Amino acid sequence: METWELWFPDAAATGLPFARGRLDPTDVVWVHAAPAALAVVVRGEDERVVARADRLERRGERFPMTRLERRGGRLSREDRFPTEDDLGGRVILPGGEVGALVSWWNAADGSEWRWRLELYNRA
Repeated sequence: METWELWFPDAAATGLPFARGRLDPTDVVWVHAAPAALAVVVRGEDERVVARADRLERRGERFPMTRLERRGGRLSREDRFPTEDDLGGRVILPGGEVGALVSWWNAADGSEWRWRLELYNRA
């Protein structure tokens, strides 16, 4: 398991936690309703830092979904609508619940969207 810790660095004096989710190791994580700036730390099972980004800024248009990608110890951010190829990917909701993206649809002009997320927990 890995822990993805997402912070909103522009809030309060030193930032506020946005989400902290535990999931199987992956190189791509989607974030729902991400703030304009994110700080991200990915920790391995042993809690050591395996990837980090101090500030990932939204670029361009605002989208309801943000794609974070890990390459080695580095992270990048892309704000966009998911596509058919992204189905099955992991999504972190504000607060930290993690689910799998089951379906996605959006209007061509971006004015509306519909999606389904499957949540699963084990004790």
